[in-house]
Amino acid sequence: MPKLFTLSLALLLFAGADIPGSERLRSTTVPGGTFSRGDEIGVLPDDPVGDQQAAQSDSKNTTKASTLQEYSKLELIRYVSGEFAKATRNLPAGKDGFLLYVDKPLSQEQLERAVATHGAAVHIGDSAQITKLEFRANSIVVDVNGGGRGNKKRWRDHIQFGMGGTIPTARTTTTPDQESGPPGLQPGTGSTIFLEFSKPVPDLTPAELKQILSPFLDFARQRSASVQWVDTLPPEMKKAIQERRPTVGMDREEVVAAIGKPEHKVRERDSDGNEIEDWIYGQPPSKTVFIRFMGDRVTSVKQYPQ
Repeated sequence: MPKLFTLSLALLLFAGADIPGSERLRSTTVPGGTFSRGDEIGVLPDDPVGDQQAAQSDSKNTTKASTLQEYSKLELIRYVSGEFAKATRNLPAGKDGFLLYVDKPLSQEQLERAVATHGAAVHIGDSAQITKLEFRANSIVVDVNGGGRGNKKRWRDHIQFGMGGTIPTARTTTTPDQESGPPGLQPGTGSTIFLEFSKPVPDLTPAELKQILSPFLDFARQRSASVQWVDTLPPEMKKAIQERRPTVGMDREEVVAAIGKPEHKVRERDSDGNEIEDWIYGQPPSKTVFIRFMGDRVTSVKQYPQ
């Protein structure tokens, strides 16, 4: 019996030697068709943690946030506040301004009624500048040429950020709100547009906000006043403004031209009694830029986190 088994095994091995290698490596046909991608078995074991992190990374890169982010607010302040445009419609004066429901067409009749009631602070063809942006839960308030609301104190403008340590800390202060706008564009002398959303304000890019404002303002037509002024500056300052980059040595108008108006201003005195002023863009712990003035010039620019 053992001899018969040995002989049979030898015959099988001899026969297998005549089968081409490609035939021996050919996979067995599976009834019912081919595997779908979900049925494929990877060469390496699955890594659930790594796959989850990769999926989250891809989601961040491809999926836009549903609500307005602090970083996006900073970008809107940098690239929209301070921008020049040409008015394409009359805009009403007064604190009530004009309310635009973003998800509905502009009502020309309501706009004309507001202008007739309160007068026109901005006329068709006028040079217009975005002088302030204010972010609320379901709306964005846009002041044009100083806005129509006057100079009001707001509680959040009484927050002072200390520079001690690596992360700024906040403390209260009684410093009054000093938002005054560019020269000649004082609060209360222009118009205010209230952009109302049907849900919390979505995450917006500067281009998207300009598009929302396009029924009133044409940003493509005019930057001539700004451009002519920038052309008179020293080359290094002109280059910094064009690159939207605040730098040491700038004055206040140059900083506004570079990155727009700040969300907060804080005035205090240092240990030597010198008056200093901090302009704050953003809000910790999100990306925040601190620009410090001593006298009329920037003495330091810091960003947190780095």
